[in-house]
Amino acid sequence: MRVIVHGGAGSGAGIGRSTPDRQAVLDAAARDGAAAVTPLDAVESALRRLETDERFNAGRGGAVQSDGVVRVDAGCMTGDRAVGAVAAAPGVEHAVSAARVVAAETPHVCVAGREAASLANDFGVATGVDLTTERTRERFADADPPAGDATPRDHLDWLRDRFGGHDTVGVVAGVEPRSTGSRPAPGEGGRFAAATSTAGRWFALAGRVGDVPQVGSGFFATSAGGASATGAGEDIARVTLSRRAVDHLDDGASADRAATLAIDEFEDLTDSTAGVIVCGPDGVGSATNASMQVAVAED
Repeated sequence: MRVIVHGGAGSGAGIGRSTPDRQAVLDAAARDGAAAVTPLDAVESALRRLETDERFNAGRGGAVQSDGVVRVDAGCMTGDRAVGAVAAAPGVEHAVSAARVVAAETPHVCVAGREAASLANDFGVATGVDLTTERTRERFADADPPAGDATPRDHLDWLRDRFGGHDTVGVVAGVEPRSTGSRPAPGEGGRFAAATSTAGRWFALAGRVGDVPQVGSGFFATSAGGASATGAGEDIARVTLSRRAVDHLDDGASADRAATLAIDEFEDLTDSTAGVIVCGPDGVGSATNASMQVAVAED
């Protein structure tokens, strides 16, 4: 199993950038994934560690939306195009596991809101979790949120002045074929899987959904390989960044080259920052026009 993990790109949610302690957690997450049996197991295992750690903007300690609630998004996809996502789900620490429930147990691609949390609970994913921390509660209080009698326009003006940060965590995993021309057994999901998880951007409008649960934007995987993106979510969605990276793999580019080409295209089309990690037949690669910590492991 070959695994690459990212801890987010850009200014983050008030969390320190490129620190040794964050790198140690990313390294441990990559090792968790590399020890898994299938690529889908690998991306879920690695992300669950990051969702629990409040130094990353996913799960516990994630960004708080404009009404004071943490809502999480996640998506996962395998090389045979099995896909599942959850969006704007409150109280779910392990959004990646909820996304896997959608992929495995429903005929749908994405389930949103409280109903996504309820579905996850039905299949054994913990819900009703307080995802705030002392740090995030203090940051929200310090932002002086509008009083209850504020007009919608006042509320949106307050939001625009504070909306920001765009950390996300993501994992892509791949396995070598057992033999030349061999096919994965039923249920293995192909050679590659990708998954991404986030609590979104600080002070976003309640219910905002970014790129992360959108197929081809925050994550994408086919038989050619997989990718996970991070950064300014609205712009990532507008240019379908992860899909671009995998398309380059399909055209024969190496993993590192595919990541670089995708970020180059992103820069040509937007004024925003982003990063992408890629796993393909030749190995793994990454690229960013911001700062992005990455970890790699192989078993």
